[in-house]
Amino acid sequence: MSKTNLSPVIAGVMNWGIWDKKLNTKEMENMIHVCLENKITTFDHADTYGDYTTESDFGKALASSKIAREKMQLISKCGVQLVTESRQNTIRHYDFSKEYIISSAENSLKNLQTDYLDVLLLHRPSPLMEADEIAEAVLKLKSDGKIIDFGLASFTSSQTELIRQKTEVSYNQVQFSATNYKPMVDGSFDYMQMNNIRPLSGNPLGSVFREDNSQTRRLKKLLVSLMEKYHLGSDSILIAWILQHPAKIIPIAGTVNVARIQSLKKAVELKLDKEDWFAIWTASMGEDVA
Repeated sequence: MSKTNLSPVIAGVMNWGIWDKKLNTKEMENMIHVCLENKITTFDHADTYGDYTTESDFGKALASSKIAREKMQLISKCGVQLVTESRQNTIRHYDFSKEYIISSAENSLKNLQTDYLDVLLLHRPSPLMEADEIAEAVLKLKSDGKIIDFGLASFTSSQTELIRQKTEVSYNQVQFSATNYKPMVDGSFDYMQMNNIRPLSGNPLGSVFREDNSQTRRLKKLLVSLMEKYHLGSDSILIAWILQHPAKIIPIAGTVNVARIQSLKKAVELKLDKEDWFAIWTASMGEDVA
């Protein structure tokens, strides 16, 4: 069981830095305040974001904000090795050696200007990962008070079980949305519920507003009527759909739009009628449930 208490919706900071929004320190500090004011107290990082720069940028903003560390939860991920100017890698690969996991976590602490991570995740599964070595790294980091909980990202149920046999797994971050509902039907969420693993949902709005195809057109048509019924925006309805699943999924929202951040609070409070919940799934599938 996890020891951390994450917020119902998590702020994803992947695009806050040089990869997209290029927020400066003051803008990033303001965005942290906006999230906290709207009960989004958990921030999702990875060492790689912004080609290994976004954690440091966030850390400067956090230090400048003077916000008490206990008012928020910080997640970071490690294991992916990018080919960038700051690394001597010749090919993108994964490194889950004990030494790398520990050094990467410690580097995240330094960049974020904090003493501990609430959650450390392994960013993606590697064919070369050794469960015993991973468990040793996790035990060391936990015993030193540098991480509270441990989890995974994009791991299948069998890969998760391999790691779980050696050390406790509290979270698994997967892609899940109305347009990508695979974890709901392939046994992934069943497995997580059976083993007290909390799913984190990356890209919770899926491709609804990014692609134009028969699936997204069906969903957008349905959302028009649901927006009228619930007097809420389509974002809130799609997030509420995720939150209603019994696996207690926590969506990770990457927006820096203040109005959309404010609307996330309404999504947490929204309870969709059961038929509306199934209507969204039906529209996504393009057929009725069996």
